[in-house]
Amino acid sequence: MQRMRILVQQKDSGLYFKGRDVWVRKSLEAADFVTSTAAIDFCAQQRLADVQLVLKFEGEQYEIVLPFQPGGAPSTLRPRVSA
Repeated sequence: MQRMRILVQQKDSGLYFKGRDVWVRKSLEAADFVTSTAAIDFCAQQRLADVQLVLKFEGEQYEIVLPFQPGGAPSTLRPRVSA
């Protein structure tokens, strides 16, 4: 079974959330959320805009990007797979 990391990324800059007011370029340094629901809740509570969830799989061979819509329900998320 492949390990998956759940990250929050700024759409424009490509930076990943690491911690309080800290954003980093390398995904390996980013905070890893336990569940996608926890990441969505965090984005909503922090009122983050222009961010997306990135599901990175072991070996960083591929990722799934889920745009985050403030105030949106999970059904508003549309995955985009990138290699």
